[in-house]
Amino acid sequence: MNDQIYDNPEFEARVRAWFTSEASDAGASQEFWDRIQPEIENVTPDTPSFSARILRFSTSGPARSLAVAAAFVVVLFVAVVALSSGVINIGGGIDSGSDSSNFDSPAATSGPAATAAPAATAAPAATAVATSRPSQSGSAATAAPAATAAPGPSGAPGVPGASGVPGDPGSPGTPADTGFDNTFFEDYGVNPYIATEDERFSTFAMDVDTASYTITRGYLQQGQLPPSEAVRVEEFVNYFDQGYAPSTDVFSIELDGVRSPFGEDNKHLLRVGIQGKDVSFAERKDAVITFVIDTSGSMGTDRRIGLAKRGLTLLIDNLREGDRVGIVEYGSEARVLINPTDDKQAIRELISALDTGGSTNAEDGLTTGYAMATAFFEEGKTNRVILVSDGVANVGQTGPDAILTKIKEFSNDGITMSAVGVGFDNFNDVLLEKLADHGDGNYVYIDTDDEATDLFGDGLTGLLEVIASDAKIQVEFNPETVDRYRLIGYENRALTTEQFEDDSVDAGEVGAGHSVTALYELRLVDGAPEGTVANVRVRYADPESGEVSELDSTITNQALNPEIEGGSARFRFTAAVAEFAELLKESFWAQEGTLEAVLEEAQIAIALMDATPRDREFITLVENAIALSN
Repeated sequence: MNDQIYDNPEFEARVRAWFTSEASDAGASQEFWDRIQPEIENVTPDTPSFSARILRFSTSGPARSLAVAAAFVVVLFVAVVALSSGVINIGGGIDSGSDSSNFDSPAATSGPAATAAPAATAAPAATAVATSRPSQSGSAATAAPAATAAPGPSGAPGVPGASGVPGDPGSPGTPADTGFDNTFFEDYGVNPYIATEDERFSTFAMDVDTASYTITRGYLQQGQLPPSEAVRVEEFVNYFDQGYAPSTDVFSIELDGVRSPFGEDNKHLLRVGIQGKDVSFAERKDAVITFVIDTSGSMGTDRRIGLAKRGLTLLIDNLREGDRVGIVEYGSEARVLINPTDDKQAIRELISALDTGGSTNAEDGLTTGYAMATAFFEEGKTNRVILVSDGVANVGQTGPDAILTKIKEFSNDGITMSAVGVGFDNFNDVLLEKLADHGDGNYVYIDTDDEATDLFGDGLTGLLEVIASDAKIQVEFNPETVDRYRLIGYENRALTTEQFEDDSVDAGEVGAGHSVTALYELRLVDGAPEGTVANVRVRYADPESGEVSELDSTITNQALNPEIEGGSARFRFTAAVAEFAELLKESFWAQEGTLEAVLEEAQIAIALMDATPRDREFITLVENAIALSN
């Protein structure tokens, strides 16, 4: 197991020496890598992708604290051992012959690197191996992302508490080295606390994805706790309607804060709410929609093809007269079923006849779909590719590089893409999220008829009508009132301070009527006089003209309610949702929390507000998680 590396005191000493130095820039990071690369090359042939991960973790901004240094050393040595023994496949299940570097480093696939802020209060680091049960005592924050195989609830290996490492080749749900054949998620880690005096700006791209919540719901409803890697906190929060006032402009900003009901007494929660303007059915633009439907053999399980058919039928029922729909299906190869048309009856008949079989050539399917979208492109309309798939790719180009590059080029030309995920076992969350990100669309997951109705019925305008492109949020905290802060979630949406005003940076796309909510944990300065807590700026581009606009809003410490009871019932509920996600994610910062406390807080909030079925379902999910944890 390469003990000559793992137990090499000289190697360890050099690593520690570098991280305790004053080195802070990318050049120093490269120097560090140059020093250890020979040793790493001795233990793994996948050095380029591992190098990208290390450099992403260690570059930009002033040097991290010694605590982070120590955490990284742990990650480094564990990763070296795991890699050398074959426990971790950094390529996220990609065939050994595929180029997997983009999966290893989000910086390589989604624009600017998500960089950690300086002077972060560090959490201990964990390995990238997936697990299927969250620890109620908390676990370490993961320092670097990794696409990892995780057990699925339907025919997949593992039970609560079991490792997410695939089982023996040939066992059910655990095929050996067959590309994306398993369930894959990517661990983006957990944001640390940032000392305001060292870095007062927090910057990230807007995100309206909700797939993580519905995926987690599926696990819990089928009797398993989700892998921690499947949990993206912001997608839990953004799944629920926050009840913000309708916006008369492209965006409006709502800011409020309360004392947190979880953790230390001196901790506050700041809610940053961004509400997008609504667009009526009559007002939205006509659309040219190209459906790319996965009809491979894996889509024949878990009602996947049935949910896909249900969604497509609902969309057809909600089309405008000026809309047109084309359909491409793919299994082993892609096939055009119908070019964009307004003949609803012909489309319905083709949808009804969809059947599954064969392997999964996602590259061919998307290539054919975009060829159709290009050929039938119409200026002034929404030109959108909608992929419905379980994300598996085992034929053709199974790695993401070529696919993602092409999609970004098409997006720049006005053809955007949304990804709709279905299925559990044999499901690739990583690929679908990245496809939607590069396609300037959103990523959702449907597991029920109700979810399909919400997306393709009531939510159709929001899916098709983009109101803002490259939307970003920057929060500037006041060191005189805020000692430190932590953004809850958005780990894979982080931007540098400078990227906020760099309009070449790819950020988030927001659909009509969508809202974006971000929660911050704050440690306030004791005895601080009345003053500003944070100034929030939103920057976005008009999707048609490209004109960039900016708006801002400010909140003072006098506006922070000293008790959770002083906030709205909805805010109280949102706090419970975020804490629930943090516990499932095994966040270091939730290590003192319990699912029982989440349940109690959510129940109080439900009793005080006009609760929806979604809200009430959340209570059931928390109860399921408690039962599975005991």
